[in-house]
Amino acid sequence: MASARFLLLGCCVALGACSPDASQKDPVAEARFQNEKRIKEAAVTERQERDADFMVNAASSGLLELEMSKLAQQKSTTPAVRNLAQSLVQQHGQVSTALRNLAQQKNLMLPSGLGSDQQKQYAELSALTGTPFDKRYVEMLVEAHKQDVDAFEDMSKDAYDGDIRGFAAKFLPTLEKHLDEVGVVEDQLENLP
Repeated sequence: MASARFLLLGCCVALGACSPDASQKDPVAEARFQNEKRIKEAAVTERQERDADFMVNAASSGLLELEMSKLAQQKSTTPAVRNLAQSLVQQHGQVSTALRNLAQQKNLMLPSGLGSDQQKQYAELSALTGTPFDKRYVEMLVEAHKQDVDAFEDMSKDAYDGDIRGFAAKFLPTLEKHLDEVGVVEDQLENLP
């Protein structure tokens, strides 16, 4: 009887280890976990934790915007949307590189891929075609860039770390420009069916 329980337990453990959910961690959650672990070990302040959260959120948002824009380059039917997507792919690369360099310098972990929430948003967008795709893509960009601008503006004033404060201040105008550009394209799409 005891050996049967042991065999059953062994099978459950083996099956759990083979399930796709066991091996696939949410990259955003994993980055947050690793940063919290490092921060707790260093006995740092809540403001430093907020800095780390900002870095993870900025990377996560940037990854989503980049992946959506790559998709828009392929699927968009509106030239203005394709041009916007191409511009954002190029410019987000610069912000992403600077963010990764800063995170490495500060010994912070950033997500290596889209988190589960971002994957859902991406899947929702990728299921669309034609004008509905273009409109939803631009709508999602407006939402994301508004959140980005708010976060970068806050951190440009309130970040504990001077380098993170400088990073936020440096790229805030870029994100504000992106938001303006997205708004122009959103206005152009307004009257399309």
